[in-house]
Amino acid sequence: MEFNKDLKLAVLIDADNVPYSNIKGMLEEISKYGTPTFKRIYADWTKPTVSGWKKVLLENSITPVHQFSYTSGKNATDSSMIIDAMDILYTGGVNGFCLVSSDSDFTRLASRLKEAGMFVIGMGEKKTPMAFISACDKFIYIEILNDTIESSSAENKTGKSNKDAQKVISKSSINKIDHKLKKVINDSISDLADDGGWVFLGDLGNLILKKQPDFDPRNYGYKKLLPLIKQIKGLEVDQRKVEKEGIMHVFVKQSV
Repeated sequence: MEFNKDLKLAVLIDADNVPYSNIKGMLEEISKYGTPTFKRIYADWTKPTVSGWKKVLLENSITPVHQFSYTSGKNATDSSMIIDAMDILYTGGVNGFCLVSSDSDFTRLASRLKEAGMFVIGMGEKKTPMAFISACDKFIYIEILNDTIESSSAENKTGKSNKDAQKVISKSSINKIDHKLKKVINDSISDLADDGGWVFLGDLGNLILKKQPDFDPRNYGYKKLLPLIKQIKGLEVDQRKVEKEGIMHVFVKQSV
């Protein structure tokens, strides 16, 4: 799956609804999709529940935005974050947003940003409601960032092979390869197949992501799409070398 690495992103973080424990991993993941032009985090900083964030803001160059909670049970910081997002949208300077939250209250914001032509990345915990996930172009579960870092660390410390490292990741996957995933993949192959039934792997990954924004091979314990495809029965893989470019292109089709 290819993304425009030249995207200028506004990264807006809801401190009340995501953990601070892996902010470095979150920012490293975001950098795969573009350059963070704005990095802001929203909270009522008088609350003890967000005190953990204060320790990591300076070292990660994130600007805190303070908003008092006017009424008990109402999250005023959500409104502050939404207003800032719209200000950034209309003043220009970015062509994408990353909304870091597990709160469905940002569903309409994500939809509105997409309507304005922005590329919208969502990032939150597995508990994030599907409405918010579906409103994003791409949604990333924070849990898989922890899993990937732990697996890489285990590989570095023990000197395990790539195959062994892959097993470590598989043990910590948050989803299983089930009938729903297989159906999405097979339907997408049917949608894109040429006369011979073959589909370029990159095109397949992009279409799956459009249908299912939270799709990520790491959710199922695989670093890349190809190893995941190889585990699904009924699919054939063909790796073709492009002579002029000297690289391998991977194609997939359903077995007859």
